[in-house]
Amino acid sequence: MKSITLNIPDSLEMNSKEVLMLVATKLYEQGKLSIGQAAELAGLTKRTFAELLYQYNVSIFNFPASDLASDVKNA
Repeated sequence: MKSITLNIPDSLEMNSKEVLMLVATKLYEQGKLSIGQAAELAGLTKRTFAELLYQYNVSIFNFPASDLASDVKNA
């Protein structure tokens, strides 16, 4: 796993765990990480990460609505 150093302005008043959750959530939302990978990045269990996604307005169902419509049509 790669490591990075990130300088965050004090005015944001975010701790490192909050920043990791924000990054992990965004990467999950973009489909770049699985829920397990994102949870690991955030330092959480999959269940806890999934339960916190709503706070970031991210659905646990990370696929386009068109896929759902197609799935229903094919069921």
